Amino acid sequence: MSRKSAVPAAGEGKRGSEGHLGYLLRQAYAAVRGAMDEALADLDVTPPQFAVLTMVVNYPGVSGAELARLTFLTPQTINVIVRNLVKAELVTKSADAVHGRILRLHATEQGAALLKRCRGRVMEVEGRLIERLDRDEERVVRGWLAAVGNKLSGEG
Repeated sequence: MSRKSAVPAAGEGKRGSEGHLGYLLRQAYAAVRGAMDEALADLDVTPPQFAVLTMVVNYPGVSGAELARLTFLTPQTINVIVRNLVKAELVTKSADAVHGRILRLHATEQGAALLKRCRGRVMEVEGRLIERLDRDEERVVRGWLAAVGNKLSGEG
């Protein structure tokens, strides 16, 4: 005898608009992460690698410690990702001019080109995120998410 599961689908019950905000944010993150995994898979890029490459391209000379803070990844994870990106010739490392122990990261032309290909796919995922919002609603959601990050991170 089969029994219907009591666990609601995403968007229903406590997994819907009546759920705890923290849970709903985590549920949304998991869905976005899965969609990004799928979108980037054939390029052999993971969402954390995409995040690191994005920051290296946008903030040339960023350090590993800064990357960890910007991408919400551990320093150990950053080290592995950077090592793999350097090995793939997507990123270069150089010693800081003043503090030689600090390594500054720069994207190669190949890294910037790969990021551009990844970005197109990620923009498709982001488009699916906002397709039900008008411009004003999107602005409110973006502002709220930024404010939450600022307030709860201790930076605000």
